[in-house]
Amino acid sequence: MDVRRILRVSEAVKEELYEIIGFEMEDPRLLEVDVTDVQVSPDSRHAAIKVALHGDQRRRNHALAALEHASGYLRQELASRLQLRHVPELHFEQDKNPDVESRVDFLLRRARKSRGRNENSP
Repeated sequence: MDVRRILRVSEAVKEELYEIIGFEMEDPRLLEVDVTDVQVSPDSRHAAIKVALHGDQRRRNHALAALEHASGYLRQELASRLQLRHVPELHFEQDKNPDVESRVDFLLRRARKSRGRNENSP
């Protein structure tokens, strides 16, 4: 697969997972989880998802377990939202150096998108 396509797919998966986990899932164990990076494999069969986990070690372990448990649901949601031939298998790992700016960048992009939609509507 083309490198640019892999990057676009990785970014799309990251944005959708951030939206699903951060705003749509109601599992209390996931309240302190932020998706920081997604790396999709060249064959698009696997995706390594780095997440920033907050709280003590016990809470981080519970959050990772909740993500692993919800991986099937998350793949289904990705399949319904993204037009991909293969929805990657999701592999979650804790980001050792979470980048706070990635969240700010995402929120700014999201605000710009919604502003663009609102300006075009009657």
